[in-house]
This record gives sequence, structure tokens and C-alpha cells, in this order.
Amino acid sequence: MLNFDLSITKPNLQNNSIVALQTHRQYLLVIFLFLLLGSTAMQSQDLPPKNEVDIPSTEKSDTLTVSIEPIISEVNEAVIDSVKTDSVKPKQETLTDVVDYYGKDYVFINREEQKIYMYNEAYIIYGDMRIDAGLIILDYNKNEIYAKGIDSADVYSQRPVFVQTNNTVEPDSIRFNFDSEKALIYNSRTEQNGFNVIAEVTKKVNDSVIFLKNVKFTTSENLDDPEYYFYTRRAKFVPKKKIVTGFTNMYIADVPTPIGMPFAYFPLSEDRTSGFIIPSFGDNNNRGFFFQNGGYYFALSDYVDFALLGDYYTNGSYALRGESSYNLRYKFTGNVSMRFEKLINSERGFDDFSESSVYNIRWTHSQDVKANPSSRFSASVNLGSSSFFQESINQINNSSALVNTLSSSISYAKTFEGEPQVNFSAAATHSQNTNTQLINLSLPNINASVSRIFPFAPKTGVKKGIIQNINLQYSVAGQNQIQTTDSLFFKKEMFEDAKIGLRHSIPISTNFKILDYISASASTSYQETWLFKTFEKSYDEETQLEVNDTINGFDAYRTYNFSTSLGTTIYGMFNFGEDKKIQALRHVVRPSVSYNINPAFDKYYDSYEIPTADPEINNEIVEYSRFQGTLYGAPSKTFSSSIGFSLSNTIEAKVRDKDTTALEAKKIIILNNLNFSSGYNVSGDSLKWNPVRFTGSIPIVEKLDFNFNGSLDPYALDNNNRRIDKFNIENGGSLFRLTNANISINYNFSSRDFQGDDDDDDDDDLNNETLRNGGRRDDLFGDGTSINDNTFYDDENKEEREDLGWYNYAIPWDIRLAYTMTYNNSSRQSEISSQSLMFSSNIELTPRWSVGLSSGYDFKNNGITLTQLRFQRDLESWRLSFNWTPIGSINTAWYFFIGIKSSVLSDIKYDKRREPDKRL
Repeated sequence: MLNFDLSITKPNLQNNSIVALQTHRQYLLVIFLFLLLGSTAMQSQDLPPKNEVDIPSTEKSDTLTVSIEPIISEVNEAVIDSVKTDSVKPKQETLTDVVDYYGKDYVFINREEQKIYMYNEAYIIYGDMRIDAGLIILDYNKNEIYAKGIDSADVYSQRPVFVQTNNTVEPDSIRFNFDSEKALIYNSRTEQNGFNVIAEVTKKVNDSVIFLKNVKFTTSENLDDPEYYFYTRRAKFVPKKKIVTGFTNMYIADVPTPIGMPFAYFPLSEDRTSGFIIPSFGDNNNRGFFFQNGGYYFALSDYVDFALLGDYYTNGSYALRGESSYNLRYKFTGNVSMRFEKLINSERGFDDFSESSVYNIRWTHSQDVKANPSSRFSASVNLGSSSFFQESINQINNSSALVNTLSSSISYAKTFEGEPQVNFSAAATHSQNTNTQLINLSLPNINASVSRIFPFAPKTGVKKGIIQNINLQYSVAGQNQIQTTDSLFFKKEMFEDAKIGLRHSIPISTNFKILDYISASASTSYQETWLFKTFEKSYDEETQLEVNDTINGFDAYRTYNFSTSLGTTIYGMFNFGEDKKIQALRHVVRPSVSYNINPAFDKYYDSYEIPTADPEINNEIVEYSRFQGTLYGAPSKTFSSSIGFSLSNTIEAKVRDKDTTALEAKKIIILNNLNFSSGYNVSGDSLKWNPVRFTGSIPIVEKLDFNFNGSLDPYALDNNNRRIDKFNIENGGSLFRLTNANISINYNFSSRDFQGDDDDDDDDDLNNETLRNGGRRDDLFGDGTSINDNTFYDDENKEEREDLGWYNYAIPWDIRLAYTMTYNNSSRQSEISSQSLMFSSNIELTPRWSVGLSSGYDFKNNGITLTQLRFQRDLESWRLSFNWTPIGSINTAWYFFIGIKSSVLSDIKYDKRREPDKRL
């Protein structure tokens, strides 16, 4: 007989899952009941001693005796307890969720060690925690997990990957406890809000507190050999919130630098937070030492933010700048920027001392097309001092300094659907010439119109004939126009000479066919103009001066006109055969003739007399209209009857495609829109023929167009170079005199053209500072993006650049060429008034090196135009830029910048500049 105590082993479940079971007391109670039922079949004389139970064995000679005394005592205690609800709370279960585990090669359960081994591509999932590793050991006695990689042939692979909620850690090995949810991690790697954290030892206390030892912080993507990092021996890490460290030192290429901090605080908030913006510093020969672009960032909400920045120079110059961006998804987006600069040159008391103020206001607003299809609000504002871009102490964009026109527009449009449709729009516009400092404002500009109405059209079917095609419209336009100067802007004097008016228009037109090939149209228009200020002129005999009195009050005048036109399209086809290289030519000619009548409205004209000193000479009679000088001007007092001619030509060719597999011939344009236009003044007394104006375009090759335009005058000039009523051919000259002409050639090509890729620059417009300021889209006058803009270092194409293979064979490049020439011969001067060649080029010497050049030559003045050299270097985690403008009619300067690309550490930078020379 064997006498032993029965031990319980947890069963092995089939589905690779360990279900959280209850305590050992429940197991013992089940076994006791089983033994108690079996003992009722025994005879009383065969009962074993007390507290022992004999269990028959499979062999006849052996009997198993089980000691049940501890079990009976527990059962007795349970029976004695008559309380239905136990007042003592049961012990909380160790595992509260399903544990799922897997091993590709094997899953081995060692009951003696109470461990489960999972090998090769193993994983274990418990709640929101998941661990992937080459080897995972589950100790269900201690409720711990140990995971590490596989070391084979000196190659350590399948490193553990620990994921809990949104945190991911990639260590060499890890220990995790189910009960306390604490973890001990060795050589961990994790990413937090753009920060890569590499720690030798990591101790996870709970979900919100993690302690780190021997830690590296970096934004480098190369975690095995980061090009730079911050090293500290002790750190406390709160996920998604912050990292607090002790003494921290910066390493570059594993070399410690003198840059050290006694402690460091790295915010890791996922939401935008307010905070200080660290300024850059330097010195200037005229203004002394300075701090620039320092301030505070306000994260007002998820939809809008605001940054207040400032500059300060030791000579007293300063600048303030406020910038705000807002965005409401599927509604609208925009940004606002306001700048003010107080500029002081030299020191007070010196001869070269000067003091001035400049400002600039910009606002862009764009409404999503899905927000409201029937109404739209948009804004594009760029106004300020005319000399802002030339004098600004914080302006490094050379191209913006060449812009001589600032313009703004704020508009709202509403469409009222129906039959007919009604459109309404209100706008405020601004145009400013930075050379003359003249400003034109329209505050506001209101327009309303009713869509075209066909009163005689049939209810069904197509409109036919002259009657059914009669249509009319109605529109009204109102405007308050202000013209002022830079010095009077935003002052009450600018409103004194404002011009206000309304104009109602009702055009009526129809169209029809003549002989099925000629399109004819006829139209008449009625206009009524309302004004609220007119002018009355007279002559003061005492002062012998003309007097111009302003009459405030409502006044109006009405005009009308008539016009008709005939036009057709003629096609000329020349077939040479499909076996020829040029298979066919097609010449499309579109001639048209128009006739216009404008009556004389002399009833709106008055006159006054200016007496002469000689009584025998009649007084001078001066005619004027009280509407002269108003918003829309005075109606014409001269009857006009004229005939207009125009001729449009297009020549196309069908050529055999070089691709032998092509099924159809290739169509090319030889001459694109060669247009001629002129006119004949029927009611005129002399010089009845108008000059012949021509325009055209010849596409030489793809992306290379030869554009030209000019004017041909049939009349001759007298000895004073004035036009006379005599044809030039009758005066011994040619049929026409070329009075002016212009030629422009633009060519833009790049390495993408030879790779079959399309180069779409639409997205670049958003970052083009020069374009937003009213300049060119291209970089012929310098790069349109500020040098310290991160958008140049776009990592979206990083893999494409690095996968080019033999890079010296596929070096990306682009070239832009622009040639323009203007000829003037209106007064026999026969001179080229302007002629220049501009070019720009960018080339990526390596996947991380880019060099750019913008320059040109002015053939008229025999000089080099504004020249800019650009050097860009992608240093992986860092970025380096150097812009140099050695030649420029407005300014020459250079700017150097190096800093970390990541926005988290964008304040770690160094920049140095030479301020542009000012030529006022």
C-alpha cells in the first residue's frame, strides 16, 4: 500500500489558451466529492483507518491510500458555516483575460518548471499587451513573461517587440509581470512624438511612469548608428507627455560636444501646446547685435493658433510680427500675418542717421468647395508699405523685393437657384504700385445679375431662327472707388475724393445661321449710370481762372449701342499619303466681320466761355460734361460707326509616329492662333484705317513656344513724326510700318522629361513666397521659398532618390530659360527698348546635395541681372542651406542656416546672414 498526499496539476488546454481558473481550494473540493461518492460502495468491515481512503489499483496486490484529513477539515468548516454570503471577499483572480500564445516551431509545456516555451516567430497576447519575439517563456507560477531574440551564427534576429496601447518598444530582451504589469527592458527602442528613445535599461513601473538608464534621445532614423543624439544617465519618461532627465550632453557622430545641460525637459504632448519660441541671434554693422524671431506660440484650440514674434537690435530698431493659422475641415482654411518694423540706421547725431517705419498685412482664406455650393467666400490680401520688401530687416526672399505691385481681393458670391438664376457678389479690391506709391481701392464692389432669358424659345426642342434665339440679361454693378497714396493710407483724407456710382445694363442679342455656313449675331445694349457726385465748370472773370464746383446729389445718364457680326470656319485639307512622313496638313481659317454703332450723347454736355483780351476775337467756347471725372466717366459726344475685321489661322500636321506599334498617326501643331485684326472708321474724317495687330505662337518643340505680337500701321509719318492721312506706300515706303513688336521664348525642361514623368508644380504654389507676394511662379529671379523653410526637405521622395541605383547616370536636374525682346518704331526711332535672357537651373549632384543658380543678362544695358546661388544639403536629421546673391540691382546678401529638421527640435539651429544692401 502506497500512502501519499494527492497533488494537483493544472490541465493542458488544447487551444493554446490558459483560462484563468480559481484557487486550489476549489480543486480539492472537487476531488473530495469524487472520493466520497466512491467510498459508499465499500463495505464497512473493509474500511481503512480513520482519515484514510483505499483506492483499488489496477494491479490486484496494490492499494492506494489517500490522506483526506486536511480535506475533511475544510469541508467541515464549510458545512458549519451557515452564512449564505461570505463576508470575506475572495482573492482577485491573477489572470483576468484570455491569454493567447503561439510559436511557429514549437510550444513546449514544462510542468515541472511550470513554464511554457514558444520558439520562432512567437507571440503572446494578454489584454492590450502583445509581445512578439524569437523566444518567449511564460512562467505561470510567477505570472511572468521573458522574451528575447534568436542568436544564430552571431546574428541576433527576431528582437522582441512590446506593444501596449499606443506604445511600441523594440528591446533586446524583456521581462513582464502580469500581476503588477511592471516590466524590465534591456536595450529598448521606442518612438514618442517624433523622438526616438534608446535606453540600455528600462524599468516600467506602471502605464504612466517609466525610468530609463543610459539613454539616447534622437530624431535620427538610423537607430543603430544615429548621426547625433542627446545622452543622459538617468531619465524619467511619462508616455505621450514628457521626458525629464539629469545632466544631458549632445553627441555628434558619437563625439561629445561642449553643449551640455544640467537637466533637460522634452515635452511629448500629442496635442499642440503653447510655449516660447527661441530667437536666433547675430550682429549687423548698422544696427548692432540682434535677436530675431523670438516670441511665444499660443495653441488656442484645435482649429486656430497664434504666434507672436519679435526682433530687437541694440541700436533701437525693432519688429513685431503676429501670425495665425486656422482650419476647419470641410469648411475653410486660411492664415493671417501682420508685420510692423521700426527701422533705425546708424546712431542719433550722425549724418547718416535715419528713422522709418514699414508694415505689411497678409491674409489668405479659402473655402472648401463642399462647404456650400451656392455661396463662396475667399480672401487674398497683401498690402502695406511700398518699400516693405526692400527695407525689411527680416526679409530674406530676394524675389519678393523685385515685385512692384501689391494686390488684394476679398469677395463673397451667392447664387440663388431658380429660373432665371440670380447671382450676387460683393468684393473689396486693392492695387498698389510700389514704385509710384499710388494705391487704388474699391470698397466695396457690388455686382448682381440675372441669367440669360429666352422669351420666345419653345418649351421643348432646340431653339431655331432669329426670333427664338432672342435673349436678354440684366446686371447691375456698384462701386466706391478710392485713389490715394502711401502716406495717406488709412487716414481720413483718403476718403475725400471717393467716387461712387451704379451702372445698370440690359443686353439683348440673338444669333442665327445664314446659308448654313455663316454664323450671324446681332445685339444691342442699354445702360443707365447713376452717380452721386458731379462737377460743374465755369470761368471766373475776376480771378481769370476756371472754377470746378462739386455738386453732391443724384444724377444719371443713359446710353445705348448696336452691333452685329458675321463669322465662319474654313478648313483646308492637304493629304500626302499614309506612306509619307507627313501624311496630311490641315489649315483652319476663322474670318469674322463686325459692325458697331455708338450714337453721340451730346445732350449731356454744357459749355462756358473764356473771354479773350482782343474784342475782335470771339470768346473761346469750352465744352464739358458734368460727368467728367466721375466713376465711369462721361458718355461720348461723337457719333461712331466702325467695321472690324479679324482673321485667325491654325495649321496642324499629321505625321507618322516614331513608335512602329502605334495604330494612329501623331498630330502636331505647326502654327497656333496666328491672328490679325484691324478696323475701319466709317464715320471718321481722316485716318479711317486702324493699325493691323497680330499675335501668334509657334510650338517649336514640346514645352518650347515662340510667342510674338506686334502692330502694323498703314499710314505714314510727317517730318515731326506725326501720323498723316496718307498711306505709307504712297509716301514711298512699304505697305505697312512696323510700329512695335514683342518676342518671347520660354523653355522649361528637366530630367523628368526623359523619364516620362509629369512635373506638377501646383502643390509648390502653396509654399511659394514670391507668388503669394504677386511675383513669378518660377525661380528666374531667385527661389520663391524662404531658406529656412522645411518644405524643401520633403522626405516623401527620399526612398525614390536613394533607389536610383547608378546615381551618376540618373541625376535629377531642371532648366528654365526665358528670352524677351521688345522693338519700338512708333516715331522712327527703330530701337530695341528691352532685351534680356533669364535662366535658372537646379541639379541634385547626389541624393542629398542640391545646387541651384538663377541669373540672366540684360542686352539693353549690357549687364548681368540679379544672380542667386543656392546650395542645399540634406544631412539626414539635419539640414544645411546657403544662399548667396552676389549680383543684384536691389540687394546683395548671403544667408547660412543649419539646424535639425524635426519640428520637435527645430530650435536647435545656427544661422548667419549678411543683410541686403539698401538702395533707396
